[in-house]
Amino acid sequence: METSCFHCGDPVPAGSSYAVRTERGWRSVCCAGCEAVAYSILGQGLEDFYRLRGAQRLERPAESCQENLELYDHPELQRAFVREVDDNRETVLLLEGIRCPACVWLNEQTIRRVPGVVSAHLNYSTRRAILRWDPRRARLSDVLQAVKRVGYRAHPYDAARDDKLQREERRDALWRLFVAGFGMMQVMMYALPAYVAGDGDMSADIGELLRWASFALTVPVVFYAAAPFFSGARRDLARGRLGMDVSVALGIAIAFGASVAAMLLGAAEVYFDSVTMFVFLLLGGRYLEMLARQRATSVLQHLSRLIPEGAHRLRDFPRSLEVDRIPACSLKPGEHTLVKPGESFPADGVVEQGSGEVNEALLTGEGRPVFKQPGNAVIGGSMNLSTPLVMRVEKVGGETVLSCIARLIERAAADRPRLVALAERWVTPFMLCVVLLAVAAALGWAAVDPARSLPVAVAVLVATCPCAFSLATPAALTVATGELARLGVIVTRAHAIEALGRVSDVVLDKTGTLTRGEPVLVDIACHSELPEEKCLALAAAMEAASEHPIGKAFAAAVAGRGLPAVSALDNVPGSGIEAVVEGHRYRLGSPAFAQALAPCVPVAPRRYSEVWLAAEGGLLASFQLADEIRPEAAEAVRRLQSLGLALHVLSGDGVEATGTLAARLDIGAFEGRADPERKRDYVAALQRQGKLIAMVGDGINDAPVLARADVSLAMGGGTRLAQIQADAVVLSQDLVALAEAIELSRRTLCVVRQNVAWAFAYNLSALPLALFGALTPWAAAIGMSVSSLLVVLNALRLQRSRRTSAAVLSADGMGGMTPRSQPVEARV
Repeated sequence: METSCFHCGDPVPAGSSYAVRTERGWRSVCCAGCEAVAYSILGQGLEDFYRLRGAQRLERPAESCQENLELYDHPELQRAFVREVDDNRETVLLLEGIRCPACVWLNEQTIRRVPGVVSAHLNYSTRRAILRWDPRRARLSDVLQAVKRVGYRAHPYDAARDDKLQREERRDALWRLFVAGFGMMQVMMYALPAYVAGDGDMSADIGELLRWASFALTVPVVFYAAAPFFSGARRDLARGRLGMDVSVALGIAIAFGASVAAMLLGAAEVYFDSVTMFVFLLLGGRYLEMLARQRATSVLQHLSRLIPEGAHRLRDFPRSLEVDRIPACSLKPGEHTLVKPGESFPADGVVEQGSGEVNEALLTGEGRPVFKQPGNAVIGGSMNLSTPLVMRVEKVGGETVLSCIARLIERAAADRPRLVALAERWVTPFMLCVVLLAVAAALGWAAVDPARSLPVAVAVLVATCPCAFSLATPAALTVATGELARLGVIVTRAHAIEALGRVSDVVLDKTGTLTRGEPVLVDIACHSELPEEKCLALAAAMEAASEHPIGKAFAAAVAGRGLPAVSALDNVPGSGIEAVVEGHRYRLGSPAFAQALAPCVPVAPRRYSEVWLAAEGGLLASFQLADEIRPEAAEAVRRLQSLGLALHVLSGDGVEATGTLAARLDIGAFEGRADPERKRDYVAALQRQGKLIAMVGDGINDAPVLARADVSLAMGGGTRLAQIQADAVVLSQDLVALAEAIELSRRTLCVVRQNVAWAFAYNLSALPLALFGALTPWAAAIGMSVSSLLVVLNALRLQRSRRTSAAVLSADGMGGMTPRSQPVEARV
């Protein structure tokens, strides 16, 4: 039995049963707090933390990490959830206690006021915040402590912990709902005799006994079941804000306080039945809203579950195939791991040994297995379906493709849509008006009928609570974001859905968007004394370091050959490459770019894409590259045109090649020889005509025009994800998903308008009824709960129309896709 705590080093009390299981066996700890912290560290594969800290002693936590927030500042622990961004650090936090948009505002403002915090964006639906801070000016624990001071709890996001918190949230809500429901039924039973008894049917003693019994049953309802309303209102008032909990807490407190006073004074008029029913209905509505919210935000949780917890690390590959079972987060680049059939790849890497089928539906949407052999890249989270494969690890943790996808989703969730910001801006003024109206109604009825003054004031407070109005837009956008993710379209900026629903024109880049982006060299024409092999070697050497598809085409054409050394290389986006090879300056790229180095003899245009190689003496060679049209492009164009959208094709390729592709796809508007600046000017000209433009490109080379468009989408995937700058990313690289995204965005805007109209109509109709005494407090509670629930249920209708053929991020991560149309047999 150890005498000192494994975590903090303090003496372990005699008889202590607290212990943690490590790779070296069970280790004793002194308390539940140390046990929780140690399991948190060990659960992330960071046992080396205890070895690296040496003899340093840790402060003993009182109950958990929340009482020892400085633990999160330790570099070894931060490695699991913090990433470096420029000179700053970034992490995702999970906040507990968020109940309304006012809570979001309060926490954002609190975090942003911490010196050293660069940015903080909190999403109401997911309860997650993206935090970026300067480590030279602030510590992570400073932010967590600031959140704790205003009555909330924050900690680094962890999928398992999020699941646990959601279960705890549901369990807590159910218990409160049960207490409120039980109390309501019993109090209503005690209140019924007072409603039906005539004069002389019930003695005064019996009436007083029933009132005291009702009071006893109402106390746990008010002080336990309704506690979240009071704690939320207390936080709002402490910060000088009027959130939605304020009106609810006021209504409960006034009705309960007045009933207690009436009971003590011997009056017969009490409202214990209304109080308990009011609390029960409110809790019931919030519980259903919570279930809908958790269901709508399940995509990100599903992503986090795709990476397995453990991995089989090969000790000494290739000399030995002996493995160690380790946490997946402990893998390092360069190590080798064995992935057995039925298991998921624990990181991004390259197959080193073995060949077999892998399911990559999470990225490609292609349900049919993809054959992998040595040299092929594999993506963490993909599933091995057939034979054991040995993979060399290349990217782990926050650098994997799956992490990039998660960050894109988080970025969109943390961004504040214009519609949501507008709704939140009106919450506080609206609540102030509600409180003033309730006071005015109470004073007015006090002069007319004092007995009705209190019920009317409570009814006004409850009926006009703007819950439905605050949920109208976030509920629809949250569901739509999840549905788009299932279609393979990841929204990375919040305004994308609103903008997609309003676009009038779609501008499509040619290479990599309408075509596969896998050009093949089909012809070389030499225009100088240099032989064809020399021209090809020069071009391949200049493109050797490029990730552009054309560079890969040249690399494939010279596979296995030696290439000359290149110096002074300058990559000009959208134009080409200039470099010095063997003492001579060359340019490789568009004809206009090549001609700028030296006058070139014009070459007859061809229907293929052209790349020219020029030296200071003139044109050396012209290369013809063919690129297949995507098999789904024709169907996607038809779908987009059926939505009433005008389509345009822009390309840096020749006019003839661009026109050939446009004609095959029945697109009338096109422009070739368009560099990035010309593409931007083309979009700007359309915008001056009053058009709303969606631009679809590769997300990297088209950055200027993507930034100019009203909404931008990138056909992206694989390692390029981290570089893409667009409002949305089509991960499936399926053009039909683009049409479906626009359809879904239009339906989303329709649902938002319906929700706002309903919320406005409800408040407008309920207010006069409450003011004139026609609406009782319990009826007002039903109306408010039903109104909020209808808004959420209406938003969930967006899930019913999802694509049934291939849910890219389906519940089991194994969505399938069947071909939509026969491939267009054309190369352009």
